[in-house]
Amino acid sequence: MVERGVEVDHATLNRWVVKYAPLIAANAQARKRPTAVSWRMGETYIKVKGKWAYYYRAVDNTGKTLDFMLSERRDRAAARRFFKRAIGTNGVPDRVVIDKSGANLAGLQCVNVILKFTNSGNTIKIL
Repeated sequence: MVERGVEVDHATLNRWVVKYAPLIAANAQARKRPTAVSWRMGETYIKVKGKWAYYYRAVDNTGKTLDFMLSERRDRAAARRFFKRAIGTNGVPDRVVIDKSGANLAGLQCVNVILKFTNSGNTIKIL
């Protein structure tokens, strides 16, 4: 803005961010492309900033990342929390493919009870 002869204080920029960030996020969410009806979900154990964490990730059948989450634990509650968040932002999938992890299967079954899916998904040995 200095190039155009307008001087703006850094505090003004911070106020603009607070004011306009929710509007931009809502506009981007409204223009979001629809996701595929088949999802693949997996988790792995990674090190982030020197601490180990479980990395949950869902991708559609084209390989586009739908959602991800870091968790300290690999249990039913973490898998359920991830599925609820992914479904909340991307809609309900027709099919979910997961590995044979007990936590993922239990989390998906909890979400199935909540959403009353007719098709719960498939499990495979290795993604």
